Amino acid sequence: MSRIVVFGAGGRAGRAVAAEARRRGHQVTAVVRVPARHPDLEADAVLAGDVTDPATVARVAAGHDAAVNASADLAADPATFFPAAARALLDGLPRAGVGRLVTIGLASVLDTKSGTPLMDTAGYPQEYRSFYLGHAAGTAVLRATPTGLDWLVLSPAGDFDHTAGRTGRHRPATADAASRISYPDFAVAVLDEIENPAHHRDHLGIEAG
Repeated sequence: MSRIVVFGAGGRAGRAVAAEARRRGHQVTAVVRVPARHPDLEADAVLAGDVTDPATVARVAAGHDAAVNASADLAADPATFFPAAARALLDGLPRAGVGRLVTIGLASVLDTKSGTPLMDTAGYPQEYRSFYLGHAAGTAVLRATPTGLDWLVLSPAGDFDHTAGRTGRHRPATADAASRISYPDFAVAVLDEIENPAHHRDHLGIEAG
């Protein structure tokens, strides 16, 4: 059994990850901005915290073995929020003694089989492009920063299936707008990478398998 801290545990992906971790017998600390808004979280502890503040990250992550970052602030500038979160995690987690980070990314910035980023393919929605680019900027910070932290960005290869349940099956995949994976199966992939790390310092797409 490990201790896992989940930043952004109040969102759909964060909730699924926390539930899967508890299902496997791990101790879970859920970190959200306002704990009172999330009385039903499956966690051993629910703490208030700001993922963009290194001191807060170090404090809430102390004593944990791994971290998951599923945070997003839709009211913030994506180009500011995601890089700031990456920098805070790179600073705070090593100080807390956490060695593994899995952060939730977007398929939009993954390459398709042709080598073109999904967000640049014909017909792909562009109204959220600043959000896509913000995620990409956060990953760029992870890639560019020398660190001993073993990090991985995981995202659906396309999008989430909002109605499907847990099959326990998943597989790596290049970006494909038609690809889908359920939140529970995506959480399985996240926990598999925490329990048995197979990919390192990369952005990996996952689809139902």
